[in-house]
Amino acid sequence: MFSAFRQLTRASVRQAPSFRVAGLGPVAASRRQYHEKVIDHYENPRNIGSLDKNDPTVGTGLVGAPACGDVMRLQIKVDDAGNIADVKFKTFGCGSAIASSSYITERVRGMSINDALKIKNTDIAKELCLPPVKLHCSMLAEDAIKSAIKDFRKKRGGDVVHSTPATAAAAA
Repeated sequence: MFSAFRQLTRASVRQAPSFRVAGLGPVAASRRQYHEKVIDHYENPRNIGSLDKNDPTVGTGLVGAPACGDVMRLQIKVDDAGNIADVKFKTFGCGSAIASSSYITERVRGMSINDALKIKNTDIAKELCLPPVKLHCSMLAEDAIKSAIKDFRKKRGGDVVHSTPATAAAAA
C-alpha cells in the first residue's frame, strides 16, 4: 500500500511542487514543474538530521518564510581551522525548499565559514534552476547558513576563526 502511494506521489512531484517534511514523503501537490536537480534533491535529500545544539562547535540557524509556511533548520559543525566539518538540515516545506536545503549542505561542507558567508541565494537558485516564484526558497537557504554561522560565532564569544593557514599567517 505504502509502495503504491510512494510511486504515485513520486510521479506527481515530477509535475508539481509537493509539500513535505524532508525525508518523510510528499503531502500535497499542484501542477507546476520542477527541474531535475530539484527532483533529485527532493527525492534523495542529503544530510538530513540534527547535530547536538549544545556542542560549542555547532551553530544552528532556524529560518522561516511566513508567506508560504516553509521552515528550515540548518546546523553546522566547525572544526578548529574554521571549516565546516559537518552539516545537517531539517526542512518543512515545498520541494524547492527541501532541495535548497539539501543543496546548501553539500555546497558548504568543507568550506570555511568565511567563504560560506559569501554564498548568495542567486547562486543556489541558478544551480537548482528555480523559477522566480520559488526564489524565496533559495533565500531561506542563504539566511539559514548565515544564521548558523552567527550562532556558532556567538557561542565562541564572537571569535573570528581563521579558515586557512595562509589566512592565519597573514593575520599574525
